[in-house]
Amino acid sequence: MTFSPNLDQMTPEQLRALAVQALQLQSQVETMSRKIHNDETIIEQLTYEIALLKRHKFAKRSEQISPAQGSLLDDLLDTDLEAIEAELKQLLPASSQAEPRQSPKRAPLPPQFPRTVIRHEPENTQCACGCQLQRIGEDVSEKLDYTPGVFTVEQHVRGKWACRQCETLVQAPVPAQVIDKGIPTAGLLAHVMVAKFGDHLPLYRQEKVFGRAGLPIARSTLAQWVGQTGVRLQPLVDALREAVLNQYVIHADETPVQMLAPGEKKTHRAYVWAYCTTPFSALKAVVYDFSPSRAGEHARNFLGDWNGKLVCDDFAGYKAGFEQGITEIGCMAHARRKFFDLHVANKSQLAEKLCTRLAACTRLSAKRGT
Repeated sequence: MTFSPNLDQMTPEQLRALAVQALQLQSQVETMSRKIHNDETIIEQLTYEIALLKRHKFAKRSEQISPAQGSLLDDLLDTDLEAIEAELKQLLPASSQAEPRQSPKRAPLPPQFPRTVIRHEPENTQCACGCQLQRIGEDVSEKLDYTPGVFTVEQHVRGKWACRQCETLVQAPVPAQVIDKGIPTAGLLAHVMVAKFGDHLPLYRQEKVFGRAGLPIARSTLAQWVGQTGVRLQPLVDALREAVLNQYVIHADETPVQMLAPGEKKTHRAYVWAYCTTPFSALKAVVYDFSPSRAGEHARNFLGDWNGKLVCDDFAGYKAGFEQGITEIGCMAHARRKFFDLHVANKSQLAEKLCTRLAACTRLSAKRGT
């Protein structure tokens, strides 16, 4: 039962006291409302952070919304499934096996690969009835083979020619080599460089690979080859940098790498800056610039007087260039990532719709080439 005071029978003092009490209750209600709203905001923020941390620790890193897109472990899953199916075929009797599924059509092996013909003929071509068998055709099947780490040696023989009358000696000049008086050919150096920088195979592993092939090459020797080859390739890097800086639009980003400090036996953080052309440019080129720090001066030194449009993130190191005439183009991937995190954290329909719309815009731009 609630008590409703009779206002007509109350004195002015009682009315004033009642009004003060009502104001106090209203203030308490407003304070509680603000506290509840603040708590809800904190809970939502913490829920978002927890979901983000769980995704970074346990879930896949790909920012794909559609679950139909392939996983990074699809190749491993396919391998396991094929192995299981092969074991089942061996264990199950032939009568209980289901109808074989139609296998995909195998593509022919590339014709430029060298062929070694291995012929298989009957040991006896005389029929049991005494007649001589006649060859009426053949079946040909091809198997793909691979011989890893095969070393070959180029033996350069320079003949000496002399004139007996005037005692003049003539000999062909030494062919130009990447490393003067070195034993590696350009092909071997290219293999070492591609394995290290393209396939991310460290030199100590290449040392083991070459050892299994029959010729152990010391890691220090490989390191010298890499350093000397890098010096020889510097004119190509300069030309590539000039070609990239001739573009009106450039993408830029930097990533940390651990650099071993000489003599200190410990690493510190250095950076590799990547400058590349757009996906819609006729020139497909990337230039990497190493720097010992993330200071903005490294980007300014690389770009020089270039004043086109730079697609990058909000890193402060690029800001000085924007003040000198470079046009800033924000990175859409960084903007999209925030909405994707919202979608993952609380299944925001608005964030999902925006991510889908951005994906459609990206596909349309790629199709138009704009």
